[in-house]
Parts: sequence; C-alpha cells; structure tokens
Amino acid sequence: MQIEPTNIRDVYVLTPVVHEDVRGFFMETYRNDALKSVGVEDAFVQDNHSRSVQRNTIRGLHFQWDAPMAKIMRVTRGSAFLVAVDIRKNSPTLGKWFGIEASEDNKKQLYAPAGFARGFQTLTENCEVQYKCSALYNPETQGEIAWDDSSIAIDWPIKEQPAMLDKDRSFPSLSDWLARPESEFFTF
Repeated sequence: MQIEPTNIRDVYVLTPVVHEDVRGFFMETYRNDALKSVGVEDAFVQDNHSRSVQRNTIRGLHFQWDAPMAKIMRVTRGSAFLVAVDIRKNSPTLGKWFGIEASEDNKKQLYAPAGFARGFQTLTENCEVQYKCSALYNPETQGEIAWDDSSIAIDWPIKEQPAMLDKDRSFPSLSDWLARPESEFFTF
C-alpha cells in the first residue's frame, strides 16, 4: 500500500496495490502494520457503507464530539470527492481542508484522524462510499459543520446546488461550532 502525506498533518492518501489478472483483481484495502509505519495507531471498530443515487449529493461535514473518531473513506462504486476538515482547536491547520477524487477505478482512500469533520460529494449516480471508523457511532453526539462554510471554502468540484437533506442545509459554521462547550473535545 502506498501512503502519501497531504498538506495537513496526520491526513494521508492510501492507494492499495492492485493485482489484476483474467479473473479480475485483488487488493488489500486495509493494513494495520502499513499505517503504523507512518504513526497511525487507530483501532477500527465499525465499518459503514452508503449509497447515494444522485450525482452531486453531499453528505457531511460530520464528526462525533464525545468519542472523536478516525476514518478511512473509500469509494467502491462510482466516483466521489472525499473531504476532511481540521477542527482540532489547537491545530496550526484549524479550518483547513483536504479533498481528493476517489473512485472505484483509482481505488484511492482518505485517512483522517480524530479531530476532523468529513464529508463527500458524489460525482456519479449510484455512488457507494465505505468507511472504517475508530469509534462506535453515537447519534446523540454527532456534530456537523456547514458544507458551504465560507471560512473553510471547500472547492467542491460540482458547483450547482447539491442534493441533500433539508436538515443538512442548516448545519452551523465552524466558528459557531468552536463557540460551543462540546468543542473542548477537540483540543488535541
């Protein structure tokens, strides 16, 4: 597995080695020892799988504040723009984002540690995204940040209004989140 650092400390692009032959392909999508070689010590305890039927669907930016989790995101059908936003209060890259186009063809994955909000924009119809999580999901303590927060200024590939739930259109800005007492969980 190739592990490439990004412009944000602790965020990596993971590209598996793909072995193809007449039957199709084989690849390792996760290797604990490979991640440990770059200092990633997370233990993953939950896998999630989503399908978005419409192109230009945005999911996120989500995180969990009581038990912040690391995630490895990958696209297994179609193509999506995967994003991680640094929300660690003491980080020199607070409010900065990293994004990458990942697809079933390029097999790229995005790793971001605890302390990041994550989301994605689908670039194809019937896009499927899977991700490994280092903490169990707790709906009572899920946090969100607006996908279009101008202080973060994510350069989403598709510019028109995205498909999303109405509740997702009212997420707070990063500065509003940082003013909440729960944000103290992100002082690492």
